[in-house]
Amino acid sequence: MHKFFVKTQDISFNAITIADIEGVHHAKNVLRLKEGASVSVSDSDENTYICIIKKIYPGKLELEIKERLGKNAASRIRFSVACAIPKKSKMDDIIDKLTQLGAERIIPLETEHVIVKLDKDKKQLRRRRWEKIALGAARQSQRSGCPEITPITGFAALISAKLDYDLKVIPTLEGKNTALKEILDSNKPKNILVLIGPEGDFSREEVESAKNAGFIPVSLGNLVLRVETAAVAAASFIMLNNYENH
Repeated sequence: MHKFFVKTQDISFNAITIADIEGVHHAKNVLRLKEGASVSVSDSDENTYICIIKKIYPGKLELEIKERLGKNAASRIRFSVACAIPKKSKMDDIIDKLTQLGAERIIPLETEHVIVKLDKDKKQLRRRRWEKIALGAARQSQRSGCPEITPITGFAALISAKLDYDLKVIPTLEGKNTALKEILDSNKPKNILVLIGPEGDFSREEVESAKNAGFIPVSLGNLVLRVETAAVAAASFIMLNNYENH
């Protein structure tokens, strides 16, 4: 069944309106859905609905709710990834893969060793592009919600912010660190933040600042991983741990 995402305010009683240009285009011209077709819809609170398409207009779809499934009742770990922005378009792939792996929030990160420097306008353009990529990956993977893509954030601003996580980890090659899986097994966290550094790793000062802010240094293994590989590896560890323990 095809998947769509709407804001909670787009739902009124038993009716849902899809009015975003890309969503309507995707339904009409890509999926070629017709009136009467059944679709799955998730709102911004991660509630899921089974609907039928009642009316197709040039710029919107009107749906009728047939079944309310609510939120996914299964216990699960929620995790966010703050990832240093790599060169070229590699961040596009990171957003896509992290969305498929279930990340709740993705934070594009500027660190001391990040080479990519963007002005204000380019930051906004990149964020909009990443939001579109996340939406497409969420549809494809049939997950119950689309991850939040935050504005590009500086390292110091992130670790000094008041963060609502019960486990914060920073994979780093600096020092001899405990494996991420062992940390997950011993802490049994419900809400995790993972920092992923750039190609040259975090600076020693950044690692110390993160430790002082409550982040635990962890290891993803003995090999030196590219940014995109480290991000996917960390998310995969968390997803597998969640699967094994639930």
